Amino acid sequence: MIQHQLEHNNTGFTQKQHPIILICDQLTGAANIGSIFRLADGFGIQKIYFLGPEVEINRRIEKTSRSTHKFIDYEFVDHMDQIDFEQDHKKRNCIALEITDTSKPIQNLTLQTDLPTYLIIGNENYGISQRLLNLVDQSYHIYMYGKNSSMNIAQATGIALYEITNLYVTV
Repeated sequence: MIQHQLEHNNTGFTQKQHPIILICDQLTGAANIGSIFRLADGFGIQKIYFLGPEVEINRRIEKTSRSTHKFIDYEFVDHMDQIDFEQDHKKRNCIALEITDTSKPIQNLTLQTDLPTYLIIGNENYGISQRLLNLVDQSYHIYMYGKNSSMNIAQATGIALYEITNLYVTV
């Protein structure tokens, strides 16, 4: 059987936006920020909030994002209270991608798919601040089989978004 690689315009993929808001806690690496934009586009994320100092959209971010930063809805904000965040737990899912003493494997993720989901990811070196961990309903982690206990934040976010969007798609 001979296979031919498809181009962007003939994949047959249907564009869809999911009610997922990504909150990036103090993310600083240009390559990671660019990758997050590209993941947000690929998984149909509603909006990205970058919590912390504004990062200049430089050549590295542009190149890594493949220009998705030009059409993904995003904001740089200094404080969590600047984010349109639903405080009522009955009106949203709020999960963290973080290894904690109560985190569950991401493949065991459950969500109310009739509600929006806030996914909080952390800084490349320090993870998610305790202040933000206090806001989440549940933390999830990616089980690691090697000596290292974590992976690159962009790669981990891709895995988490895959699991989350699969729950919305099956509805």
